[in-house]
Amino acid sequence: MTRVRVEGLLSAFPKLVSAGKQHTYVETENVRYVYQPLECGTLYLLLVTTKGSNILEDLDVLRLLAKTLPEYTQGQVDEEGVSYAAFDLIFAFDEIISLGYKENVTMAQVKTFTEMQSHEEKLHKMMIQSKINDTKDVMRRKATEIDKVKLESKIQQQAMHARGGAYSALNQGFGSRTAGGFGGSPSGGFGGGFGGGNQPFGGPAGFEDGRDDEFGYLGRSGSEGGGFDGERPSGGFRSKYSEDLGGYGQSGKGSGMPQKSLAGPKKGMQLGGKPKTNQFLESLRAEGESVEPDFEPMRSSVPEPAPAPAMPTESVSLVIEEKLNVSLNRNGGLEQMELQGNMLLEVRNEDDALIRVMTKAGANSGFQFKTHPNIDKGLHANEGVLGLKDPNRPFPCGSALGVLKWRFTTKDESQLPISINCWPTINGGETAVSIEYEATDAMDLQHVVISVPCPPCRDPPVVNSCDGEFRFDARHGVMEWNIELIDSSNRSGSMEFIIPVANTEAFFPIDVNFSSTQTFCDIDITSIARTTDGAPVTFACKKMMLSDSYQVV
Repeated sequence: MTRVRVEGLLSAFPKLVSAGKQHTYVETENVRYVYQPLECGTLYLLLVTTKGSNILEDLDVLRLLAKTLPEYTQGQVDEEGVSYAAFDLIFAFDEIISLGYKENVTMAQVKTFTEMQSHEEKLHKMMIQSKINDTKDVMRRKATEIDKVKLESKIQQQAMHARGGAYSALNQGFGSRTAGGFGGSPSGGFGGGFGGGNQPFGGPAGFEDGRDDEFGYLGRSGSEGGGFDGERPSGGFRSKYSEDLGGYGQSGKGSGMPQKSLAGPKKGMQLGGKPKTNQFLESLRAEGESVEPDFEPMRSSVPEPAPAPAMPTESVSLVIEEKLNVSLNRNGGLEQMELQGNMLLEVRNEDDALIRVMTKAGANSGFQFKTHPNIDKGLHANEGVLGLKDPNRPFPCGSALGVLKWRFTTKDESQLPISINCWPTINGGETAVSIEYEATDAMDLQHVVISVPCPPCRDPPVVNSCDGEFRFDARHGVMEWNIELIDSSNRSGSMEFIIPVANTEAFFPIDVNFSSTQTFCDIDITSIARTTDGAPVTFACKKMMLSDSYQVV
């Protein structure tokens, strides 16, 4: 078909559809339009076929295409949602229709085919990700090296500044023109009568930065005199070993200013300061990259260890488990019921591995039993005792061993633990769905979930009545009816909800899931005894029945 032909067929379709009619197809001289209005009210799902095609198959194809739409548009079945998922829908439709003919596929198979992954593509992505990770590692190492070089350069600069300050202080003291010294023309010392400064008796001769004259180059301060020109020759030479004595051993308190360090003030280590951050790594984090920290932060407290779970005290544990597979007909009747059971034995104490298990079984009509190859079949058939063929051989310890299996099949509807009836009824522009269950008195059912598939709809279904709880899964198009426990107080119940008009076939198959602590097979464990001395052994037994596949088709 040419593009002009396709555009002509599509442009003719809106003129052929008339409002208020319930038909889902329109025929012309050459083609047939099979369509379905979508929930938004402004779009149609259209299938164009020849007049010679089977209309039932066309409706089946249209129904499968309708299920595909909400799956790939995330439940948004409108113009925006369809446009956003256009390519995914094209691929999905191509899996359903190939060269103009319908493929025998289901919705699950369509999803599997469209989600198929290429091994070469996955390998290519892994190689690209490996290169990205290697590049990130190189960047981290380079960033660490750059930070290390910056830190060493900063330390060297600080050390140079400290040495430069000390040298400038010395040059200022010996080369000053205001204080007494060797080269100061207005000051004392040798140029002014051995250190008197500009004052009569020497004055406060010292270095400008406050250091006193340790060796008497500049004279003494105050009234203590200033060398040989003073009235009181108490100056003299002074060293750091003279314990603050004056010239020639006399007391010289107050004879000079206190000595200061030649270097500038030093800054010690401070605690609690803000840690330096790596700017390069911070920029990587800002761009969304996952960057590991250079060090692990110290934890404020050590977490307390979780309490150890309570260990079972029984020496032997047994589990009796049954799985049920049922297929019900939507019009009534049981198509197939199959039950498979298993008894698992686990020995926890090696001292109690040489044992025999005494069982008590009812009539169990129609059940087929099969023991493990190492179990004595004659002993079980005659006495109902499960024991190894070799009494001196112990059971394996620490692992569960299946010692007994059974199977039961029937088409008797009275054996069902629960029966489901579903009645979809079209009334005008809506469909009313009534569901009811009826459970047997033989056992109590727990965690019952009845899942009813629903056709795609814009709004969730309106629930008029419900015995229990309900939840609508819009993504998968399923109405879930939950009953926590079915016992003698609620052996039957019903639920009713309303949905826009839809084909009654869309509400099947119905899935049912449940569990029970009672089993179909009437078998119990009476006691367990050692084969060596006949002493009883403590044991724990658990029974459960699960629905593996329970459907109304």
